[in-house]
Amino acid sequence: MSERTLADKPLIGRVEAPELHVMTYNIRRRVAHVNPWSHDYWGRREPLIRRLLAAEQPTILGVQEALPDQMPAILEGLGERYRSIGRGRNADGQGEQCPLIYDADRLELLEWDQDALSSTPNTPGSSGWGNLIPRILVIGRFRDRDTGKQITAVNTHLDHMSRKSRQRSAVAIRSLAARTKGAVVVLGDFNTGAASMPYEELTKGEVLADAWDEAGERLTELWGTFPHYRAPKQGRKRIDWVMVNSDVTVVEIGINTTRYNGAWPSDHTPVQAIIRVD
Repeated sequence: MSERTLADKPLIGRVEAPELHVMTYNIRRRVAHVNPWSHDYWGRREPLIRRLLAAEQPTILGVQEALPDQMPAILEGLGERYRSIGRGRNADGQGEQCPLIYDADRLELLEWDQDALSSTPNTPGSSGWGNLIPRILVIGRFRDRDTGKQITAVNTHLDHMSRKSRQRSAVAIRSLAARTKGAVVVLGDFNTGAASMPYEELTKGEVLADAWDEAGERLTELWGTFPHYRAPKQGRKRIDWVMVNSDVTVVEIGINTTRYNGAWPSDHTPVQAIIRVD
């Protein structure tokens, strides 16, 4: 695919009612002691994150690996009408976040919550499923100001080491979706491919479906979503997913491989979809 020009034509961009543009994006946390010439250096990636988000303007954005000092770049890139919900994953509410960011001109926030992915979800900072660091999910319920319809969005980042944690987390997310009334969209970095037990857990029983499979149109090739600053390739694991329930129609979906003069904004690619609430 060609790289983004100065015109910054988006993959999807801002949409109008009744459509919603949803996006999941692991922005790669800022890492200390990285050389400025490294692809991983946040000072190099920050303006590219701003630029990409300014072009795409999703209605709902689920971000993973966001440190508090990275949030200004995200919100300033999106613009003044955006708001964020979510806390850090640590017991004191600090640390890495999985915020849900939304266009407040389009959506009214009705309620939100944050759970730990553990056997004690209401205890901030808790773990215990094999993950050495806390894992969380952020849930937001919104009303579309234009259509009056409601949608619940869930954003998460599953553990990168523990298979048990990923599996138990998938069970918890599916259970949450099953007991939630109305339209549901799940966004996240699941740290495992589509041919995995967590994927099978999430998609069994017709509670949730993979938006990639449900889409009326696919805007891109089926790229792996963790290129790690290398050229995008087909056949690699798609570890970043958008899931929807039966009250959501997926119009289009794509995996955004935008680079700027060869430089990636993150080591992950965003996954973006246009959806409608039925």
